[in-house]
Amino acid sequence: MDAANQQKILGYFIEEAKEHLETLERGILELSSVIEDPERVNEMFRAAHSIKGGAAMLGYGSIQKTAHRLEDAFKVLKEHTLSVDRKLESLFLTGYDVLQDLIEHLQSPMGLQEEEADAIVSRSEPKFIELQDYLKQLLGGAVSAPRNGMPAAQTAPAKVSIAPQVKNLLMQMLQLFKQQDTPASRQQLRKICAGLAQLAPGEQGWQKLLKAADAAIANPRLPYRILAPVVIKELKQGGDLLEMGKGSQIAIPPELQQLAVAHSQAPQQITIALDPQAAAKTLLKVFNKQQISQIVQLLSSGS
Repeated sequence: MDAANQQKILGYFIEEAKEHLETLERGILELSSVIEDPERVNEMFRAAHSIKGGAAMLGYGSIQKTAHRLEDAFKVLKEHTLSVDRKLESLFLTGYDVLQDLIEHLQSPMGLQEEEADAIVSRSEPKFIELQDYLKQLLGGAVSAPRNGMPAAQTAPAKVSIAPQVKNLLMQMLQLFKQQDTPASRQQLRKICAGLAQLAPGEQGWQKLLKAADAAIANPRLPYRILAPVVIKELKQGGDLLEMGKGSQIAIPPELQQLAVAHSQAPQQITIALDPQAAAKTLLKVFNKQQISQIVQLLSSGS
């Protein structure tokens, strides 16, 4: 992928990340009231989760790790009712500031330099440890109470929404389909397929769908104008089924199956030496007698 396209995708990520940062900042500043609203707590969890997924796709490990730290902390708030005090608010704000700092560096003219990012993450590590320890302390005290009256050990795991990540990755895929068809852009498209597959590794239907899409994209004989409408539509529908908890209903549609099969049936290429004797040996190794006979007929006819 050329520098211009890479910059576009990075721009999309930064724009979306800034929206998620606003959600996190607003929620943390109002944490005392937000904690009473499961939907708002879930919204903050999804915001951190989406930043983590986008950063992982683009290879920004420092942002991914920091967002993951916040996601883990919000997961505790999702599963338990805690009494919020100033210390907890302060620790959450500190974690938020680290994530915001990394994204601001990413947006700067110099970008996010690896050494600088590593230093920021390293300095923040003690605060994230303190946040997790304080949450454990609250869970172990009288101020802790599992949500819905369920015992802590039986608290149902929160369902993580992957819709924002699917949307983000499909948007990146669509932008690539609009660009020039090159081996590099096809490789990037296949990386996006891999990223989508990682969102639901346990869903067999989703995995098979992504495998079919990857096979179709890998075939250079299939132009983007044919691939794009089929691949984008089917992956969007598959993602919607996952979000509704209907992953078992995901199947490879005939149109995408045909494109995938076209790749698997692509003609095999062999290298033949210019020396006639060596060429004959190669042909005898690769083809059977009937095929050799057909080749001889074709050569005799001049076709």
